[in-house]
Parts: sequence; structure tokens; C-alpha cells
Amino acid sequence: MSGTSARPPPISAARTPQAPEPTGWVGFIEFAGVLMVLLGLFHALQGLVALFQNDYFLVGTSRLLVHTNYTAWGWTHLLIGALIVVTGGSLVVGRLWARVVGVVLAVGSALVNAAFLAAYPFWSAIMIAMDVLVIWAVTVHGREVRAQDQRNAR
Repeated sequence: MSGTSARPPPISAARTPQAPEPTGWVGFIEFAGVLMVLLGLFHALQGLVALFQNDYFLVGTSRLLVHTNYTAWGWTHLLIGALIVVTGGSLVVGRLWARVVGVVLAVGSALVNAAFLAAYPFWSAIMIAMDVLVIWAVTVHGREVRAQDQRNAR
């Protein structure tokens, strides 16, 4: 027998899962981050209108899904908007926590806009569509961003 047999790979290398190869969809994650910043700014704008111009909306507060005054809605939109802007910026730079928090905030944003739908239907529907787009991009293609970051770190 010859002593030139091939060596098996080390056990640790054989068990290491392969990270997915980044594709063109990685840019879509960055787009989702920019979209989140825009969504947060829209929330802030909607919050400021609710705080300072109560008569702007289509219905009175008694006809909203959640019966509260527009001042409470304004602060809710401002708070969510600020959180979404920070998370969207962190998503653009590839932070892992931003993927998780971004999905949670996008779901929360969609629910808040659904509750606010009677007051501002067209605007709220557009924001819900943006939320769904962010959730899809982050959940479907989020791993590719991490794989690209690991490759860039090498």
C-alpha cells in the first residue's frame, strides 16, 4: 500500500456551515434601510401635523379605530418615526440588531397606520405598503448582508 492517501478535512472545517454568497439583492437591503429612514421621516411629519393641526384629518378622534386625541397620535408617530430613522440608518451600515428591530418596528408601524387609516387613508396605505416592503427585504435577504460583511472583514 502506498502512503500517499488524501487527508480528510479537519472536523471543524467540515462542520462549518457555508454562508450564502451575496447576490445583487444585498443592495435591496440597503434600499430597505433608506426606505426606513424615509418612513421614519414620514411618521415624524404625520406626528407634527397631528400635534399642531388637528383639523387637517378627515375624521374626528371619535371615529378612529383607537379613540384618543390627536396629540397622543402625534407623539406616537413622532416616537415611532425617530426609532425607525435610527434603525434604518443602522440597517444601511449593516448592523445585525437593525434587521431584527427593523422588522419589529415595521410591523408596529403598519399596525399604527392601520389604526390611523380613517384619519388619513391614502397616506396610511402608502406607509403600510412601505412597511411590507421593508419587512420582505429584511427577512428574505438579510443573511446576505451579513455574509458580505464577513467577507469584507477578511
